[in-house]
Amino acid sequence: MSGFFITFEGPDGCGKTSQIPALAEFLRARGVNVLTTREPGGTEIGDQVRRVIMDLRNKGMDARTEILLFQASRVQIVEQVIRPALHAGRVVICDRYADSTLAYQGYGHQTDMTFLRQLLHFATGGLQPDLTLLLDVDVEEGLRRRQKGGGEWNRLDDYEVEFHHRVRAGYHQLVAEEPDRWVMVDAMQSREAIQLELREIILKRLSLD
Repeated sequence: MSGFFITFEGPDGCGKTSQIPALAEFLRARGVNVLTTREPGGTEIGDQVRRVIMDLRNKGMDARTEILLFQASRVQIVEQVIRPALHAGRVVICDRYADSTLAYQGYGHQTDMTFLRQLLHFATGGLQPDLTLLLDVDVEEGLRRRQKGGGEWNRLDDYEVEFHHRVRAGYHQLVAEEPDRWVMVDAMQSREAIQLELREIILKRLSLD
C-alpha cells in the first residue's frame, strides 16, 4: 500500500475540524494529492450512523451500542474511502479515527481496553495511521468553544465534564504509548499559529520541507 494516512484527534472544541480545510489546500498547492474525510461518517451509510450516534434524542443509548455503531461506520469508511485512496497513492487526512474510540469509549466510558483494541483491529482490518496529530485543549475551554461556536452540540458533547477529563487524560496516555506516531499540538494557541505548526509537522513527515 502506498499513500500516507494522517489522522486528527482531540477533545471536543480543540479546533481540528476548522484546521483541516486550510491545511489540505496548502498541501494541494504543494502538489500533494490530498483526500479529506471524517469519522463517524464519510460514506452514505456512515453518515446515517453518525446521525443516530450524535442525536441528543438518543441519550438513552447504552455505551456498548455507541461503541458498535462507531465501528459499523468505521468499517464503511475504511473499505470504501481510505484504503482505495491510499492504494492510489493519495495522502488521506481523516478527522478522527480509531483512537477516538480508545479515548472516548475506552477512557471516557471506562471500557476494557484489550477488548476495544481487538474490536478496532476487526473494524479497521489493522489499518493504522502513519501520523496522528493531537490538538490538545483544556477541557472547560474546549466545551466553552463548542457552546459558543454555534455548531453541532451533540450527544457526546453533552456528557458530564468528568467524562471529558477522562477523554483528555486518555489521549495523553495514548501519546505516551506511541510517541513515534503521535504529535501533540497546543490548541490553546491562535488559529494561525496552530495552522503553521501543523504545516511544518506534515511537510517534515512527507519530506517536503
